[in-house]
This record gives sequence, C-alpha cells and structure tokens, in this order.
Amino acid sequence: MTEITRLFDFPYYQLEKYNLDAALVTKKDGEWIKTSTKEYLDKANAISRALLKMGIQKNDKIALISSTNRTEWNIMDIGILQTGAQNIPIYPTISAEDYEYVLNHSEATYCFVSDAQVLEKVRKVQANTQVKEVYSFNHIEGCKHYSELFELGKDESNQKEVQARKDAVLPSDLATIIYTSGTTGKPKGVMLSHNNITSNALDASDRLPFINSEENRILSFLPICHVFERVLIYLYQYAGATIYFAEGIDKIGENAKEIKPNLMSVVPRLLEKVYDKIIAKAEDLSGIKKALFFWAVRLGEQWEPYGANGAWYEFKLKIANKLIFSKWREALGGELHTMVSGSAALQTRLTRVFSAAGMQVMQGYGLTETSPVVSVEMYANHHFRVGTVGKPIKNVEVKIAEDGEVLIKGPNVMMGYYKDPEKTASVMTGDFFHTGDKGEIDADGFLKITGRKKEMFKTSGGKYVIPPLLENEMKQSLFIEQIMVVGEGEKMPGAIIQPNFDFIRDWISHKKLDIGTSDAEIATSQVVIDRIQEEIDKYNLHFGKWEQIKRFELTPEVWTIDSGHLTPTMKMKREVIKNMHQDLYDKIYR
Repeated sequence: MTEITRLFDFPYYQLEKYNLDAALVTKKDGEWIKTSTKEYLDKANAISRALLKMGIQKNDKIALISSTNRTEWNIMDIGILQTGAQNIPIYPTISAEDYEYVLNHSEATYCFVSDAQVLEKVRKVQANTQVKEVYSFNHIEGCKHYSELFELGKDESNQKEVQARKDAVLPSDLATIIYTSGTTGKPKGVMLSHNNITSNALDASDRLPFINSEENRILSFLPICHVFERVLIYLYQYAGATIYFAEGIDKIGENAKEIKPNLMSVVPRLLEKVYDKIIAKAEDLSGIKKALFFWAVRLGEQWEPYGANGAWYEFKLKIANKLIFSKWREALGGELHTMVSGSAALQTRLTRVFSAAGMQVMQGYGLTETSPVVSVEMYANHHFRVGTVGKPIKNVEVKIAEDGEVLIKGPNVMMGYYKDPEKTASVMTGDFFHTGDKGEIDADGFLKITGRKKEMFKTSGGKYVIPPLLENEMKQSLFIEQIMVVGEGEKMPGAIIQPNFDFIRDWISHKKLDIGTSDAEIATSQVVIDRIQEEIDKYNLHFGKWEQIKRFELTPEVWTIDSGHLTPTMKMKREVIKNMHQDLYDKIYR
C-alpha cells in the first residue's frame, strides 16, 4: 500500500484501496459528471507530462483561481505537485490589484482560471506579472482551454521523467503557498510543505465519523483555495469517500437534495443564514403548527450530548425530530449526519439546535499557518463538548501562554512566511507558533477559544472588552445580520450594525408597518432602530455592565466580500469597516 508522505500520494492510496468509480463529481450542463480514481490519476499524469514539455522546473509556481470547487482543480493540483512545482491557490473574490500582488510575490509563471469573470481580472494585470500564459477550465473565447495540456501530455514517452520528478519530491519540500486573506494589510504567503499538510490530514483522520465505512458522499463548497477545505479534500480521498462539488454557495440546498450528502464542512456564517431562513419561514406559520415548531426549537436549544438531559428530554426530542426536525434534514438531502465547522466561532445555540435535529456540528480550530487543524470535536469517545473546539489531534501540542495566547507545536506548523523571515520570526518561539488567539484548556483537555488578542480592547475606564463574545451573542437576533463592537479607548462599548434587511422587510410586511423598505430607509427608520434596541437590551443582560453595548448605529450597506467589509472567509475587516463608517463611529462617540 502506498505510504502517504506527499500530497500526490493520496489519490494513489485511494486507487489501491478503494478504486472508486466516482472519486470526484462535478455538475455540468445539469448533469453530475463522475471521474473515477483511475481517470483522475491518468489525467493528472497527462498534466504532469505536459508541464514538463512546457519547461516547468522543480519549485516553479503555478496559480489556480476557481470560483467554485471542481474536478479540474484537483486534477491540476496533483499534476502540478508531481513535477516538484508548487500550486498557488488564489481566492477568486479578491481584487485585480491583489491578484497582481500574489502573482508577482509568488513569481507564478502560469495561471489556470475557472471562468470569464476571473479571467477578466487576470487579464487586467497579466502584463505586469511573469505569467506567460493563462488557461481556463470553462471554454472561453480568446483563452486557451486546459484540455490542451491533455493533448500535449497524450504522448507518454516522458512518463519516466515524471516518475523521476515524483521520486525526487521530499516530504519536507514546499508544496503550496497559501496567501491569507488577512484582515489588515497585504496578504501573507504561508509556506506549507507536503509533510505539513499530509501529517495534518492523517493525524485528523480518526476524528472523521465514517472512516472505512461502505459508501460516503461529501458535498464540498467552501473555497478549496483555503487550506481548511483543501485538507478535508485530501482526507476524504484517504477515506475513500465520493466528493461532489456544489455548483455554488447559493445552490447548496438544491445540490444536497440531489446527492444526499452524509457530511459537509461549513462556516458559522452559513449555518447562521440557514437557521435564520428556517426561523423566518416559521414566522409565517400559524396556530398549532407554529406552536409546535417553536416548541421544537426551544427544546433543541437545551440539547446536551450523550443523553445528559435524561430520558424524558430524549423522549420529547424524538417527537420533535419526527414532526419538525425531519423536515430540516430533508431540505439538506435527508442523510446528513455531520457538519464540520471552522474558520470562526460558532454560536453554541446553533451547535445545540442542529445537533438536536440529527445533524451534529463538530467545531474545529486551526489556522492557515497550522495546515490548518489543531483540534476538532468528534461525537465518539466523548470527544464532544458544546462551546469548545474539541481536543487537539494527535502529534499536535497546544500550550496556553501566560497572557492567555494559544501556542501550537507540531509537524503541521508552517515552514514560514514566503520572502519574510522577519515576520516568520515574530510569530515563533522555538518550535511554538503564536496564534494570536486567546484560549483556555479545561480539566478534560478540551480547548476553548475566547477571542483574538488584537480584537480585545480596553475602554477609557480600563475595563477589558472581548468583541467576538458580544458579537456572537447579538447575532442570534434575526434583526441583526452583522455587528462590529467598537470602543477602544472610549468610555463605553458601542456597535456598528448591518441590519438583516431581508428579514426586516418581511417583518415590516407582516406587521403592516407604514415605513419604507429600501436598505437606506430601513437603516434610518426609528421604528427599526427601536426594535433593534430591544434586541440589544435583551442580549446585553448576559454581560457585565462595563461590557454592555450602550449605543449603536445602523449601516445602509450590506457587508460583503466584494464591498471590502469581509475577507474571503467571511471574517470582518475591522479597520476597514471602521474607516468606511467613520461617520457612524463619530455619531456614537462624539
């Protein structure tokens, strides 16, 4: 059996152990197109042969930019890595200027794009980069199609050279540079070796609930350019699961109904949106149906793992599952048993409700610099505790520094930041990586993340405030889409809030209120402001007096990645938001 020490070993292991008819599945023209493990590797080898003929040398850099996850990305990934070159994945949603920065900083010589929109951004800056040629996965006029590489690599006469290149790749060699979507400044290039990522996937494998069971379907939609989804893709290959690539984030429900996934990875923002939609729909119910629905939700909010609430609770939960929660599961295909959540803190309420509904949410924790998994929950063996991110995976050591910062040591810790030894040195103490996150480890070894070091601030009265704790609590309100707590050096915490415009429009209609329904009218309506004040007052009760939000202002804009408010992983760019809405900040404090 193939020993897995380099990233391209994963599909070869799958070929020997599972040899799937459907390893990777992408929807094209309304039809799910299956690629077997053998075809996946045959195509990857053809890509490798073509790249050698194109003059690709060891340590050359090739950029991949795709708007959605798809089979072609994975074929290219293996094809590139086998030659000893590096795959440089780029977030599709960043600006053309950021494309230019990443392409130049990484010195990429070729670029593969998914569609016309991405191509347009690359073409804008290509002349200012070292990129010799751009290929696309979709057929686009005026752009070479990536299938030209299959044609070029059809002749197998240089396969021995491909094999020699593969044999020369060491586990310690650089595999990829992932540019973090940092909430401030230019992206940093995180260098990850083959060993960083392979060890991480293998060390996390025993936390997957289905390893070695018969048939498993995965729905993949989180950006594969992010290391969280990418390491899961390698892990799914190792587990012999069939990976279906969603057509887009807006098609998740539709695709889930078609393929009936058993497992998928999510980010908290997505679960929040799914939950808000379910609740908003329920508001339109009436009578016994509405009463039953909200009885089930309240029951779900009290859920504890391992039957800790006792037999009477479990009996009631069975009824709730049959009458209400079964419909939630049906909306996602009916066979989804586990969701792995990462990238940000998840409201404990959502963990409880979805787990009560038979779709267990396992929180994980990690960073790009740690390849990424540090810890992850698992329902088996009592490795699950609501409000934590589980226990560290094997071979990864977690230490809490004197100031509460989470430090990580293990084979998953990055090689460093590309072309930035000073920055690398600033985040390392010996073998320990400084995460910038604050956390604690309980008596049973569960890790809990309490906030970002940089996000904590002191008011002018010298009291500490941890914004993410307040924000997570406040976002439970259906009226609040996004909220950013501010107030460093000020006399009290305040908040800049993006209202949940869609929900508020429904609320206005439902209540038959005589107020405007445009985003700008909602954000300035005293009726809406007063209603949101009620929500703030309710959630403020969970915090000390010094932490409570005393004043807030509403923004008329929707916070998106494209508008610059959010990073590609949906984290708030705090400085950017503050600068964009300096007028609102001044209204709160001046």
